[in-house]
Amino acid sequence: MVEGLLRHCTSAQIEKSYVDTHGQSEVAFAFCHLLGFRLLPRLKNIASQKLYRPEAGNLSDYENLQPILSKTIDWDLIRNQYDEMVKYATALRLGLADTEAVLQRFTRNNLQHPTYRALAELGRAVKTIFLCQYLESEELRREIHEALNVVENWNGANSFIYYGRGGEFHSNRLDDQEISMLALHLLQISLVYINTLMVQEEFKDGDWQKKLTKEDYRGLTPLFYSHVEPYGMLQLDMTKRLALA
Repeated sequence: MVEGLLRHCTSAQIEKSYVDTHGQSEVAFAFCHLLGFRLLPRLKNIASQKLYRPEAGNLSDYENLQPILSKTIDWDLIRNQYDEMVKYATALRLGLADTEAVLQRFTRNNLQHPTYRALAELGRAVKTIFLCQYLESEELRREIHEALNVVENWNGANSFIYYGRGGEFHSNRLDDQEISMLALHLLQISLVYINTLMVQEEFKDGDWQKKLTKEDYRGLTPLFYSHVEPYGMLQLDMTKRLALA
């Protein structure tokens, strides 16, 4: 997830990352915070999430939140390891190390590494803030769900197009993988372009615009493929064009 945020080969300025439950962790929250991104997960197990206390206090504090409160965040550890955390985040941002190499430094036998523990503590603080905002704001929940619906629809279209060999890259050669991905991108943009022209063709009649509601417009998407036949022999005639304006 972090690699995709940092090296996406576009001119887009990424500010947020929408992920499913498996795309988030306390360390991921910490790295995204240090790198200037906002991690916005859709949490399937929201009922089992815990909020971390910002400071030690009486057990009677936040009386109504007692069932979901956990231990106090270790701010001293975060403060003492701040320079080290920034060093790792900078290495990722500059491409001096990849995420996998950084996390491998904190192996299962080395989870007590002070920098790893500090990243986890920082992630707990950031995640606690996110959870409070997520529960309080219906607008934020809708934003996350809508963004992930688009991504899941896009992935569904990809799986339909790239159906050979289970949709996986079976070659370990980078040039073969690049050809496969470029071909997939070409099919993607062609599908979206043709579908957009088809939708425009149908909606050029002004009567449709009067019938559609706000919810109908929200449901419009160029990522449909029920009219596409990916199997069998395809005859390509370069002398003919689709009857689209």
